Amino acid sequence: MSALPKRAKQHEVKPAEGWPLVVFLWMAGLGILGYVVGRIALDALPHPYHWASGLGGLVAGCAIGWLWFRVKGDVV
Repeated sequence: MSALPKRAKQHEVKPAEGWPLVVFLWMAGLGILGYVVGRIALDALPHPYHWASGLGGLVAGCAIGWLWFRVKGDVV
């Protein structure tokens, strides 16, 4: 008698690993750059404005990082 054929293995679902490194790098870079530029350019305005520019840099870095990840992949 011939041996029974082996069953195909079920495709295992990998757990989500979290956000890619490239997103964090872009967020850190543009967040710090936004804060520094806001600190220099918005010096005459009240204190929260340069923090808001840093937060805007974080949001922009998040968007650019995800776009980079979708187009070119992760940096690691």
